[in-house]
Amino acid sequence: MKVRSKWFAGLAAVAAVGVVAGCGTSNSSSSTQNAATSNTSQQAASVAKVTLTETGSSLLYPLFNAQWIPAYHKLHPDVEMTAASTGSGTGISDAIAGTVDIGASDAYMADAQIQQHPDMLNIPVAISAQQIMYNLPGVKGHLHLNGQVLAEIYEGKIQYWDDAKIKAINPGVKLPHQIIKPVVRSDGSGDTFLFTQYLSKSSAEWNQNYGFGTTISWPGLQTEIGAKGNQGVVAALSKTAYSVGYVGISWLDKAVQQGLGYAALENKSGSYVLPTSASIQAAAQQGVKNVPADERISLIDEPGANSYPIINFEYVIVKDDQPNAAKADALKTFLEWAINPSQGNSAKFLTPVHFLPLPTSVHAKSEAQIQKIKGGHR
Repeated sequence: MKVRSKWFAGLAAVAAVGVVAGCGTSNSSSSTQNAATSNTSQQAASVAKVTLTETGSSLLYPLFNAQWIPAYHKLHPDVEMTAASTGSGTGISDAIAGTVDIGASDAYMADAQIQQHPDMLNIPVAISAQQIMYNLPGVKGHLHLNGQVLAEIYEGKIQYWDDAKIKAINPGVKLPHQIIKPVVRSDGSGDTFLFTQYLSKSSAEWNQNYGFGTTISWPGLQTEIGAKGNQGVVAALSKTAYSVGYVGISWLDKAVQQGLGYAALENKSGSYVLPTSASIQAAAQQGVKNVPADERISLIDEPGANSYPIINFEYVIVKDDQPNAAKADALKTFLEWAINPSQGNSAKFLTPVHFLPLPTSVHAKSEAQIQKIKGGHR
């Protein structure tokens, strides 16, 4: 954040003190003037402090909380930032309500939401992905799974791990005759938005009966387990043998440390691919060709033999009109830092959470959106 200096005023005050002292003014007058100048400086410093609050995506939370906020505060000690892992749905609603400055979300706002709240900006800050994880004792390596099989698991049509449809895409793998326990997010979640989009694009029946969104009406199986946040899903999977669930990639390392496996997913070309930097990048290169000016777009199931099917932009949801100029300047400066490829969008910050930087063309669109932020015009 840029703070305008008042050094001209300071020089004038010092000059005035010098002139008065030369005319024989008492030291007490000089002390009074110095005290007044000191008080003015303290007040200016106090005014310069700005707080930015963020809530939302548990997928974005590790990047904000552990990477961006500590590093940014060292560069800008006049800006205090807080982050909370509340789920993308809460992040969006909090940003709309104005109770936070930044809503973090794996999902872009729906058309109906934008029509009701045209003052909201959906700004991509990175590229992320989601993996399908499972707790299968005794099963090594990466299972093959696809959208149709996953849809039938979550519908309750496929109930056992050794079902013929799972065995057919995993030849040679000894699968247990155990009931599958699907884990779902119980909070409004961008991860649910991504996962159910993949199911909807893979299964016409799922799309017709359940569709996709940050919240949906799940089939309500007796074996279904609800969990809040990615951290909750990882915990539920870890303590529940024969479970399966969807997890944001920033939690991949912690989940693997808990002994969980993750699947190679079938993409649009029929290939089974793992969520690697290369496969996420391959999908992103396809998807960014169609990014509109407002940057609200699905990157699920992009074409290409090497494309990983569940990738997405990580969004910050912000109002284009902030309460005052100081808040607007602080927000713009932070977001410009966050998307800068040599700063917040560098590998130093993104690699630990398995995110990728914005492509050049998307960076330009995000920069254009950031410049729409203004303050004090309400």
